[in-house]
Amino acid sequence: MITIVDYKVGNLGSIQNMLKKIGANCIITSNPDDIAKADKLILPGVGAFDSGINSLKEHNMWNVLNDRVKKDKIPVLGICLGMQLLCNGSEEGKESGLGWIDADVVRFRPKDKKFKIPHMGWNYVETQKESALFNNMYENPKFYFVHTFYAKANDDSGIGKSSYEVTFDSVLEKENVLGTQFHPEKSHKFGMKLLENFIRYY
Repeated sequence: MITIVDYKVGNLGSIQNMLKKIGANCIITSNPDDIAKADKLILPGVGAFDSGINSLKEHNMWNVLNDRVKKDKIPVLGICLGMQLLCNGSEEGKESGLGWIDADVVRFRPKDKKFKIPHMGWNYVETQKESALFNNMYENPKFYFVHTFYAKANDDSGIGKSSYEVTFDSVLEKENVLGTQFHPEKSHKFGMKLLENFIRYY
């Protein structure tokens, strides 16, 4: 069972629809008891960093998420803001992140005006090392992005990079914790393959 964490920051229906297309059993929930029984977690999200962190706490998810991911080591995939919440913290806010991956979230500061912020649209991902997340991936994988901030890994957890004036970590993986800055649920066959790999291999 794939449990999509609903902490009231984003439209989760498109993720559920994509998972159903690939034959995955999934639920959307804001109930901590459901998270406590999950086999795998997806942590989506759009919006501001502090709002996301505070919403996890207000909906009594903070402790159960830490227990399941850090103690029980179940796989979790963070998407967009969800990936940023996995990190230490963000320039966007004052709250500490979950800290499951040693990375810091910083703002795009383009010097060339042609690089509009937010970074929005399709972009390529170059894999940095082998990962089951990219097993049998289509050639030249590209994904759909919408973001103003990006992660900078402090270790070797940046397994995929993208470029938008600067090169940034667009995919993170550390043990059972994974994250994508892009939206796989909006990325057609590339995103479908990535989600399928998450379900099959983790």
